[in-house]
Amino acid sequence: MPFPEKRITDFIHKHHIFTLATAANNVPYTCTCFYVYFDELNIFIFTSDHGTRHVNELLAQPFVSGAIALETTMIGKIQGIQFTGLATELKDELYDVAHNAYLKKFPVAGFKKLTLWGITPDFIKMTHNRLGFGTKLIWEQHK
Repeated sequence: MPFPEKRITDFIHKHHIFTLATAANNVPYTCTCFYVYFDELNIFIFTSDHGTRHVNELLAQPFVSGAIALETTMIGKIQGIQFTGLATELKDELYDVAHNAYLKKFPVAGFKKLTLWGITPDFIKMTHNRLGFGTKLIWEQHK
């Protein structure tokens, strides 16, 4: 499976918070989460506890969407991504790898037991105005 191009992954690595969108009963919901992106597996890793609204919703309907944006008022510098993907709770060896990567980026998270989740994207659209106004870079997982 080809992975997202470097300009997309470079942008993802420069940030650490995404907006996660879930839905239940045709009612949307968003939250913000700290994340780590693991290139080798093309997966966003984040932590959240069972019982939160967004976890309850992604357990019922695991296809989610998200966004990461550069905060700027300068039109020529606008960059951001929107993505869709499948969310799953991480277990076993994948949990161990994800846990190490998450704690490396967010050491303070080591003070509590973490429930880790992964989102494997199947679509990423990056708006990259530094390449020209309205430039879009699109990556899709081929099925």
